[in-house]
Amino acid sequence: MRFDIVTLFPDFFTSPLNSGLIGKALAKQIAQVYLANPRNFATDKHRRVDDEPYGGGVGMLMKPEPIFAAVESLPTLPRREVILMTPQGQPLNQNLLRELAISYDQLVVICGHYEGVDERVLHLVTREVSLGDFILTCGEIPALALINGVVRLLPGTVGKVESLKAESFEAGLLDYPQYTRPAEYREWKVPDVLLSGNHAEIARWRKEQQIQRTQERRPDLYEAWLRANN
Repeated sequence: MRFDIVTLFPDFFTSPLNSGLIGKALAKQIAQVYLANPRNFATDKHRRVDDEPYGGGVGMLMKPEPIFAAVESLPTLPRREVILMTPQGQPLNQNLLRELAISYDQLVVICGHYEGVDERVLHLVTREVSLGDFILTCGEIPALALINGVVRLLPGTVGKVESLKAESFEAGLLDYPQYTRPAEYREWKVPDVLLSGNHAEIARWRKEQQIQRTQERRPDLYEAWLRANN
């Protein structure tokens, strides 16, 4: 999987992409991340990448020319998606991460800044993605979340593939409670069923806990799960 990140702040990615499982995956060439700075493609002497919006308004917009030039300088793999990180996009969820990991060989991710990007940039874009219904200072933060979520699904990143199948959202439900040693801590005890060695009862308990937890914490997911399983 190839990631091309169009960003005004390439240094933003240095530490996160060299840490933990993602750093190991990149070192093993499971995925490759390349950074393209639109400022390097600005043609005026001041290398401007932003300007005032037509019609007035607060703040600045990213200009289209440097973004187009940055994206058009990239190689094009057959299965490519060009993503703009924006609050106006479709929500980033596990289903979308799975689709991106399976269906594409190259993800070009455009990170917005200021008040956003010139609308004409959307002619480059094949998908708009949002981290949620809130505003951040930059598109690099959601871009990192997208990279992290996709790379961990690629074969070879996570040691035990089974762990990917048993986590939150994979079955439409939140994850079940999990415990480790000690069996008792500050008078809080691990549920007896988990100490029983009865794997059938443990599986039943975990499924019940998933359903209960999802119903209590995410009724929207619970209702979707009910519809999908009835």
